[in-house]
Amino acid sequence: MEAGRCASVARVLVISLTFFFSLSAVARSETKNEPNMTILINGRVLTATLADNSSARALADLLKEKPLTLELEDYGNFEKVGPLPKSLPTNDEPLDTDSGDLILYQGRHFVIYYDRNSWTFTRLGWLKGITKEELKRLLGTGTVTATLSLPEQH
Repeated sequence: MEAGRCASVARVLVISLTFFFSLSAVARSETKNEPNMTILINGRVLTATLADNSSARALADLLKEKPLTLELEDYGNFEKVGPLPKSLPTNDEPLDTDSGDLILYQGRHFVIYYDRNSWTFTRLGWLKGITKEELKRLLGTGTVTATLSLPEQH
């Protein structure tokens, strides 16, 4: 009887701990998925979530000074890329990008992907609430002006 009771207590403990850690993970993911950067392109405000790395934190620190207006040129029919005013720390890793990914290239270039690519990059974040088709239409075929800012600056 005592062994059965210990097994029951152990099951309850395992279930309780699993539930607790699941709630903690949900709370962390909800916090991280809140928009923490905006990008203004052609009159539309896009919301973005920044990645959890030193590169994205450095970008956010740069944006605390003032919003950044960048000229992004089309490259390869899958991305818009433009120079940042200063280099940021890199956290390069092999990545498969997709539409809406925000990437730091070679420490000094901000990139918005509107299609797929695979390379070694640093992830800065990702756009929320826009489809691939909408993003492609918004970015157009030539150079586009993008203003990056923190939500409270917009």
